[in-house]
Amino acid sequence: MGETQSSVKEVIPDIGGNFALDEGVIEVLPSGSRVLDASSFGSSAWTRTARIRVQLSDGSSKQYFLKCATEGGQVMMEGEFNSMTELHKLAPSFVPRPHAWGKFHLASPVTHFFLCEFVDMENEMPDPVAFCARLAEIHLNSQSPTGQFGFAVPNCHGKIVQSNDWDPSWTSFFTKLLVSFLKTEIGINGPWPEYEQAFEVIVKTVVPQLLDPLQANGRVLKPSLVHGDLWEENAAINLSTGEPVVFDASAFYAHNEYELGTWRRETIKFGRSHFNQYLRNIPPSEPVEQWDDRVRLYSLKFNLAHMIGWPGAPFVREEYVSLRCLVWSMDSG
Repeated sequence: MGETQSSVKEVIPDIGGNFALDEGVIEVLPSGSRVLDASSFGSSAWTRTARIRVQLSDGSSKQYFLKCATEGGQVMMEGEFNSMTELHKLAPSFVPRPHAWGKFHLASPVTHFFLCEFVDMENEMPDPVAFCARLAEIHLNSQSPTGQFGFAVPNCHGKIVQSNDWDPSWTSFFTKLLVSFLKTEIGINGPWPEYEQAFEVIVKTVVPQLLDPLQANGRVLKPSLVHGDLWEENAAINLSTGEPVVFDASAFYAHNEYELGTWRRETIKFGRSHFNQYLRNIPPSEPVEQWDDRVRLYSLKFNLAHMIGWPGAPFVREEYVSLRCLVWSMDSG
């Protein structure tokens, strides 16, 4: 994290500072545009962000939001552009319109960017009714282009590249995703035999016991487009419309209930009212009696992502407790 933040500061200054916009960004602006100003804006753990004001060829003005990254920037920016593009197609008022992604021409270190429309937001929790209705629309109306689980291009959860190759089996897809995050987390935070043994049971026993039934006995599990990192820092209120808006997506086609896994984490502000409203739009998948354990299972991936992003965080113990509870639950069943 430190390397990314310190190096990208050479490209975009601290909050409030104006800077000369790189030609790589200027080239993707609408033809005939004139840049009025570009200034750092907002905050992000792995990137630097800015607001760009331009005058269009017809004399009107428009604002854009710019995100830049150095370390691993190409996968992050291309992945976010494609994620937001697919989500915006389904819910244009819920997702800011992506404009482009690309590479700075003159920056050192090498810097990639993502550009989208600027939306003036209020960082408050959105109304559960409106928010969950929009989210459910995406889950219900999306169609995987291959009919499988995965995504067309690599993308990142935070700064972590996700394993999202196409797979017809949700059990297989989620297992690969979970194991890849586990390996990364252990590499960063160090080994812990009991923790790793519990995870081995999860992968070999609990995952198939909970996920195989979703596609068994004639059941068909629809791959739904998910945002992929839907917590309170990636959701807000559009000040112009009063409607909810989401951003910073790491999308792929998944079991729709996977989206709720992050809400299960203790520190996340999405809570019971959001679960209840979501389930009014989309009831639990069959077998219904395994819904709670499935969401708990999905939450493990989001806990791993947190521990990777913030090494040494106390979530290792929380994760271990969650693992033991889930193993106990399956043994009892």
